[in-house]
Amino acid sequence: MHYSIFMENRFLENWTTQIRKGILELCILNAMKGARLYGYDIVKKLSGIEGLVIGEGTIYPILSRFKREGLVKTTIEESSEGPARKYYQLTGRGEQYLARMNQYWGSIKNGTDALITEQ
Repeated sequence: MHYSIFMENRFLENWTTQIRKGILELCILNAMKGARLYGYDIVKKLSGIEGLVIGEGTIYPILSRFKREGLVKTTIEESSEGPARKYYQLTGRGEQYLARMNQYWGSIKNGTDALITEQ
């Protein structure tokens, strides 16, 4: 019995981890939509999403990859509250990708919701 519960918990943990990884990038891009934010701003915006575990150590590698892929641009500004801050903003390419990602996510979400509510 103990082994079975352990395997069920392990399966569920792995599944939830994969779900979070899969939607984290979408959430980060959506958080930046129409805004110019620094990393901690994004973390604060996303921290309100239940089940989406995110920290600064998770977000910065993703933002760096987004920059390499041309989805975001960065600017550095001095801050009266401490060291200079790096701000992130979607590029035109980033906005296009985000629109396509949101459309795809909407299709998956609608289909999944329909399956869940089927009697």
